[in-house]
Amino acid sequence: MTTAGLMPGPPLGGRTRSAHHELGSHAAWYLVAGVVTTAAQSVLFLALQPPVGSQVANLAAIALTTLANTEFHRRVTFADRKSNAGKRHLQDFLTFLFYAGYGSLVLATVDSVVNAPSAFLETVVLFLASGLGGAIRFAVLRWWVFADR
Repeated sequence: MTTAGLMPGPPLGGRTRSAHHELGSHAAWYLVAGVVTTAAQSVLFLALQPPVGSQVANLAAIALTTLANTEFHRRVTFADRKSNAGKRHLQDFLTFLFYAGYGSLVLATVDSVVNAPSAFLETVVLFLASGLGGAIRFAVLRWWVFADR
């Protein structure tokens, strides 16, 4: 799966990538990882929701996917950039807190608007809300955690 375009350092041929190309590559890999992670969170949420309820299922799904997602971004999405391990761990923790609070608020809002929402409706709303959260996280990862030095 590793290609010359994903390896750290200048591409083969000695030319460096333009900032525009780098941003496009980062965004494309981030989108792929985001779709896969959000799908995994949705499946976990649907599996866990009946026995434990929506809030706990959402927290568990986020906890189980956050570390793998961040590690993917470190190894693939932002492989051409260095990052501080402490900053990455802080970012993992802050990502979990953000998505936990954000998801809980989204679920509480759905609960207040819809009388007895189905697990499917809650999943769809969480999936859609994840898009906005993902855009914010991409900016944080690109310009803070994996900032070009």
